[in-house]
Amino acid sequence: MPWSQTTVSCTDPGIVFRLSAMTNPARFRYRAARTPPLLACALLIAACSPTPAPVQESASLVITNARVWTGDTDKPWAEAVAAKGENIVAVGSPAEIAPLIGDDTEVIAADGGMLVPGFIDPHVHFLVGGSSIASVQLRDAQSPLEFTQRIADFAASAQPGEWITGGTWDHTNWGGELPRREWIDAVTPDNPVWVARLDGHMGLANSVALHLAGVDADTPDVMGGEIVRDEEGSPTGVLKDNAMRLVMKATPEPTQAQLDRYLDAAMRYVAGNGITTVHDMFADDFNSWLSLATYRRAEANGVLITRIYSVTPLVEWQKLSHDIAAHGRGTEWLKTGGVKGFMDGSLGSHTAAFLEPFTDTPDQSGFLLDSLDDLRTWITAADAAGLQPIVHAIGDKAIRNLLDIYYDIENEDSDRDRRFRMEHAQHIHPDDIPRFAIQNVIASVQPYHAIDDGRWAENVIGKERSRTTYAFKSLIDSGAHVAFGSDWYVAPANPLYGIYAAVTRRTLDDANPDGWVPEQKVTVEQALRAYTYEGAFASFEEDRKGMLKVGMLADMALIDRDLTAIAPAAIRDAKVLKTIVGGRVVFSRQDSR
Repeated sequence: MPWSQTTVSCTDPGIVFRLSAMTNPARFRYRAARTPPLLACALLIAACSPTPAPVQESASLVITNARVWTGDTDKPWAEAVAAKGENIVAVGSPAEIAPLIGDDTEVIAADGGMLVPGFIDPHVHFLVGGSSIASVQLRDAQSPLEFTQRIADFAASAQPGEWITGGTWDHTNWGGELPRREWIDAVTPDNPVWVARLDGHMGLANSVALHLAGVDADTPDVMGGEIVRDEEGSPTGVLKDNAMRLVMKATPEPTQAQLDRYLDAAMRYVAGNGITTVHDMFADDFNSWLSLATYRRAEANGVLITRIYSVTPLVEWQKLSHDIAAHGRGTEWLKTGGVKGFMDGSLGSHTAAFLEPFTDTPDQSGFLLDSLDDLRTWITAADAAGLQPIVHAIGDKAIRNLLDIYYDIENEDSDRDRRFRMEHAQHIHPDDIPRFAIQNVIASVQPYHAIDDGRWAENVIGKERSRTTYAFKSLIDSGAHVAFGSDWYVAPANPLYGIYAAVTRRTLDDANPDGWVPEQKVTVEQALRAYTYEGAFASFEEDRKGMLKVGMLADMALIDRDLTAIAPAAIRDAKVLKTIVGGRVVFSRQDSR
């Protein structure tokens, strides 16, 4: 039947309707013949009127009058963001967002503060970090005397027999002499002590702890570790890397209540720094499966305020594979799928594996913690099971060996999106920098380490090797995916400190005002991307987080100033005002503005 323009009259005098050319007149003649005259006219009016726009629902949260860095290259800047429930529904100007504000909308006036995607920290030791908040604090102890006194003060309030752990001491603060059990034995006669160096690759035990662990002069050396001994062959109390497990196995397992408290402390701490997602690398201090059980319990109870990617040990890849078969890979609050392994130790402990000897100890070049054959077997098997290998490598030898293993696996089957990760990637041989982009290996690095280690690293590896130490700009310029994190508890889980470190490379002692290895400085926006989008990419979640755009999770951090508009040195003074996870404010600084 043809469509045409026609005129139809109602029976009421003086009322005439003209239908558009898209109207089928026969249809309305049919309706008018079978309905009362006034109703027929009403139907005609409805048919001729344009379809009304659907009523737009109000947003549950609006942040307006902000300097919004979206992380979206198609629309990098905006002034307002609206969320409905857990998701972002609009990004634009205050005028564009205004119609979404209803009676029940929570409105945050940012007053020119900087709004960014929620920070993602892809390398933390979450529950250990939470426990360290309540433990003895040794990181800034500046002398052996202060080290001893802090442990004595802490032990005075401990119950007899209670283990004293945590610490995160740094022997470079007093010139490099390693602590000894004699320093603390007299002040801890009733308490076993096991306090770790800040990098987690070395720890000090007192005599009580050594006795409980069965470590003495007759204890054999440990592959991939070291029992530091005095001139007579007796343990000094310091154990490195794999040897640390001798004492760790004697420490009591935390209770469920303790683990819940550690998690709560950890979540509140990172929320205060704008972090909305963490990748938990566990630690030997706590069984990783206890950690995962703690997170699952918290999710079931609805108390998670931080999204968690829970990583388990590489050597237990088969157990994780079975767990995923039974429980799946998780939710947007808690997911699994990553397995963490270790190639070597750390620079500060002289256990990182290098191609050439250390500058300060020419008879040493570090070591691998496990045989290459074992590492290759575990990584290959985990990959075949569809898991994500996430492997620690610090020295240039460890880095090269890991890149070789990843290359061989990828070369066998290049059809999968694996996203192999290398954690730390600190001291890269210049020849290996391009390989990260070529092989699609994610460099998961920690900028704060650069301004911490930069105080003394050249003494250990010399000036030439330092040029490609923490080579953030070289990696980014090569096209590699570079994700920034903290390694908390080893370093503060504060992305603003990390951005400051990456942008200025000014060491903590301020001895390098123009930056240590300044050619490796990055821009503020490169650092922001590394703390947001790249962290999401590192866990296959870039379609849901890491940017502020419609359809993404409403995970955001509000900062008190625009980091791109201030002097780089002032970045360390910036503060997070609010942290929002899933459209809900989980942290608000009380003294803001």
